[in-house]
Amino acid sequence: MIDAYSKGIFPWYNDGQPVLWWSPDPRMVLVPENIHVSKTMRKVLREQRFKVTFNTAFLDVILNCKRIERDGQYGTWITNEMVDAYLELHKQGFAESVEIWESDTLVGGLYGINLKEKKVFCGESMFAKTSNASKVALITLAQKLQKNNYKLIDCQVYTEHLESMGAAEISRAEFLSVLT
Repeated sequence: MIDAYSKGIFPWYNDGQPVLWWSPDPRMVLVPENIHVSKTMRKVLREQRFKVTFNTAFLDVILNCKRIERDGQYGTWITNEMVDAYLELHKQGFAESVEIWESDTLVGGLYGINLKEKKVFCGESMFAKTSNASKVALITLAQKLQKNNYKLIDCQVYTEHLESMGAAEISRAEFLSVLT
């Protein structure tokens, strides 16, 4: 799986189809220093309502991503086999998570593959059980990656939400050039 991610390929699911390997053109990416933190989100971050941790509840994050209901989607590509595969990658140090806590309750987070040698984080899925939790996860991840001179967060495909956070589409060729 790491070899596939290193070549710009990731697992993707469409309703009624098996999990397949994809490399879309264009590709949605977020350059860490381009993260957009709105005035409202700056206030949320200042209030410190949420506690942020890294890699302390990986399985809980992926299971929440698997179970969360999403508009327009019936089911999920995160099968039990995919959970097992990502859990193994986490044990090997490739898959990482960001957890967002309110009191002692996990209320949001994200997970993905960290291609450390390429300075690219491949985001896989995120969830929020309370308003702004997934935004805090993405903002915190982007800030951490920026401090470590990462080139990109691979967001895979376009969503309005990711665009509002500062992500933009680039060509597959441009994306692959970052990975080489």
